[in-house]
Amino acid sequence: MENPIPSIRVQPKSGTIIRWLLIGIAFLFLFLFLLLPLFTVFYEALKEGAQAYLASLTEPDALAAIRLTLLTAAIAVPLNLIFGIAASWAIAKFEFRGKHLLLTLIDLPFAVSPVISGLIFVLLFGTEGLFAPLLAKYDVQIIFAVPGIILATVFVTFPFVARELIPLMQSQGTEEEEAARSLGASGWQIFFRVTLPNMKWGLLYGVILCNARAMGEFGAVSVVSGHIRGLTNTMPLHVEILYNEYNFAAAFAVASLLALLAIVTLIAKSIVEWKTVHQEYTRR
Repeated sequence: MENPIPSIRVQPKSGTIIRWLLIGIAFLFLFLFLLLPLFTVFYEALKEGAQAYLASLTEPDALAAIRLTLLTAAIAVPLNLIFGIAASWAIAKFEFRGKHLLLTLIDLPFAVSPVISGLIFVLLFGTEGLFAPLLAKYDVQIIFAVPGIILATVFVTFPFVARELIPLMQSQGTEEEEAARSLGASGWQIFFRVTLPNMKWGLLYGVILCNARAMGEFGAVSVVSGHIRGLTNTMPLHVEILYNEYNFAAAFAVASLLALLAIVTLIAKSIVEWKTVHQEYTRR
């Protein structure tokens, strides 16, 4: 009878070395591609002193870019919030014809390059676009104006809320809504007292991601904005213009605001993730 092949056992010391090697690689990657660039942004922004830093953020074009970015996010995020709630509620709680098509369309901005999406808006609403005669008739300008920036931002950000809520609501099922309906609750009562409380942390998580993308969007907005200083430049576009003009201190100063937004987003994201996990654990 042949001797069985001896099993290979990983020694504890060898396993410890591999574990620390993997941890070291992960931290090295984070340092090179996250912490080091972040440190560089703030270092370059503050290199010429706090006075120069504040002057770069308070000059007219920078203030105009900040206001436009905030305005765009203030319009795009609520619109995506409404769409995300409606789409996720319909997909997770009801069966209807075209459901899979709606899911595919929600994922469309993830599959299309932002630059291509901006070009599509130009082909639709530009001076030679499909709707150009109608827009000219009523003297409405969309491309190279604020409406075009908002449209492009809404398009690239609308999957975030819906894609966060759909799996959450599907996992929760429909038992609680059906119980409320059997007790005589109306559709709006079911939504505000049952559905909304169950998805509030997932909803906040989607809104945080949507807001971060809306403020940091570059590709689609760059195509439709026209790069008009003081009028159609958002913060990312303003950073690009300053950098191309070799005004590095001002460019990094404005970029530091976007970096701060990223840091706040990560902190808020972590808090919401913890709350979501805690809520799921409590429900079980």
